[in-house]
Amino acid sequence: MATQIFVNLPVKDLTKSIAFFTQLGYTFNPQFTDENATCMVISDTIFVMLLVEPFFRRFTKKKIADATTVTESIICLSADSRQGVDELADKALAAGGSVSNEPQDEGFMYSRSFQDVDGHLWEIMYMEPGAANQEPPTTEASAA
Repeated sequence: MATQIFVNLPVKDLTKSIAFFTQLGYTFNPQFTDENATCMVISDTIFVMLLVEPFFRRFTKKKIADATTVTESIICLSADSRQGVDELADKALAAGGSVSNEPQDEGFMYSRSFQDVDGHLWEIMYMEPGAANQEPPTTEASAA
């Protein structure tokens, strides 16, 4: 069995969060959706549980980070192409998200970042096939 990943994020307004991510093209598993939470499907093995803050508190003794003022994490998802990166990032901005960082273009890798309606940071990236298997380029400074 493949490992499944469940990212759990606190949200202030579940309806608003569902509307935001629906505009990005994501779907939700109704079996794991009620007034406290929803299960956003990223892929067959990756899911994001959006939990209203009072319900999220049941799973931690720590204070919940205010993602609009501090960085708790950056969730990075891959796209199939540079165009796919731009399409998803543009959908996020049109749906009410905001830019969290300028686009990064490393030639073999391209990414854009946004904040969702709760301030969680998301990065969408594309890496050229085989780039992860290549040796990093040497520079005069590293060769000396």
